[in-house]
Amino acid sequence: MNSPRKNILSGMRPTGKLHLGNYWGALVRWLELQADPDYRCFFMVADLHALTTDYAESKTLKSKVEEMVLDWLAVGLDPEKSVIFQQSRVSEHAELALLFSMITPLGWLERIPTYKEQLRELAEREITTHGFLGYPVLQAADILLYKAFGVPVGEDQLSHVEITKDLARRFNHLYGDVFPEPKALLGKTARVPGLDNRKMSKSYGNAIELTDDEGVLKKKVSQMFTDPAKIRANDPGHPEGCVVFAFHKIYNPDSAVREAECKEGRIGCVACKTHLLSLMNPAMKTVRERRAALKPSQAWDVLEKGNERARSVARETLDEAMKAIGLR
Repeated sequence: MNSPRKNILSGMRPTGKLHLGNYWGALVRWLELQADPDYRCFFMVADLHALTTDYAESKTLKSKVEEMVLDWLAVGLDPEKSVIFQQSRVSEHAELALLFSMITPLGWLERIPTYKEQLRELAEREITTHGFLGYPVLQAADILLYKAFGVPVGEDQLSHVEITKDLARRFNHLYGDVFPEPKALLGKTARVPGLDNRKMSKSYGNAIELTDDEGVLKKKVSQMFTDPAKIRANDPGHPEGCVVFAFHKIYNPDSAVREAECKEGRIGCVACKTHLLSLMNPAMKTVRERRAALKPSQAWDVLEKGNERARSVARETLDEAMKAIGLR
């Protein structure tokens, strides 16, 4: 007899069209989990989370949701294999978050490293709000509603999984065993720098979008930051600080050979970029073609069906939690 499939929950804030940082940092891992028969995956459009920092810019949120879901489908997320849904359309997320907020000490939230980091990084925005401080509580509700076995995260998100475990323990201690403690699923992700060697981000204007055509891709590859000390083609280079080499490590199976060539001054930056483009363009072509064939309505059809599937699970968990508290 087969053992029941374990639930996996992951989400992404809708920012519109996705870039290669999103793909190699998260989506590749999602596709691996989707293909694993031991798991049932829930992939969430985290639009409520988007409001924690961008509440004043909500007019474009709907179009960003649409663009992101179409990119998800283009890279291979499959609504027949995974539950793809919109957080705000499953009201149980907000309801369970409210219940969790009643038992969450403020100190737990204030000590999370990413809280202070975000306050510094987004100092130009007014985000000293209840919603922003309570972001990890909503995230815990997202995870625990589906009694997720695992949550694929990067190391910077470990503190959020830990507070989810803390909340599960505190709830179970107060009201009885309802929530299992999720595991952080740390996967090996490629470092994907932006064109200028900072973190790839649309806000920095240094991103390569998944659907960039060949002409745009060529222009962006030509702009990639390289070793400033390598002035002539035969100068020895330092590939460890070069954006072009960072992408060779992702797209070039012979990146070790390229590293040696660069260090020994056997290849120049222009030739290195030309070779990289020849590797990246075919790899991105399939996604571009799939994306072009999709209609906007398909994103909403997928979400409508996924929302109902997510609700059926979330409703059952919320009812169990409310009975444990004594509200039903």
